[in-house]
Amino acid sequence: MITFKKILWPTDFSEPSYEAFKTAKELALHFSSELYLVHVVTPMPPLVETPRDRPSFNVSLYRKELRSSAEKSLQEVIDKKIGERLKVRALVTIGDAAVEITRIAKRENVELIVIATQGTTGRRRFFLGSVAEKVVRIASTPILTIRAPSKEE
Repeated sequence: MITFKKILWPTDFSEPSYEAFKTAKELALHFSSELYLVHVVTPMPPLVETPRDRPSFNVSLYRKELRSSAEKSLQEVIDKKIGERLKVRALVTIGDAAVEITRIAKRENVELIVIATQGTTGRRRFFLGSVAEKVVRIASTPILTIRAPSKEE
């Protein structure tokens, strides 16, 4: 019988990711798994030098605020949506989302990634890309993709 001791749920805090959360939580409860909640903060692109007569933008402080906000949001998910029956780890990192998700999965010996996909196609997918699609391509961990219901559903 297949069992999963560690399940990873990556989130961008979007509605589709919460659809995948429902499945990840259900599987974690069923298998008494440890559930990893992961959020990846996208790094800031390099900024050109700010003119001296204008206020500067503190990239380091902004990055810390993004990380802190993500940690708080993950804690809210734990507090509001996860009971005491589950062992949970919340992780926030900075980098390319797909690369970081697969890196964490490998480092933590995760046995299943449960990730949302919005099912975008055509031009929108070409321009925006798909984190889920990239994770599927590069991960060595088994992946369960959960497609978000369309607006018509």
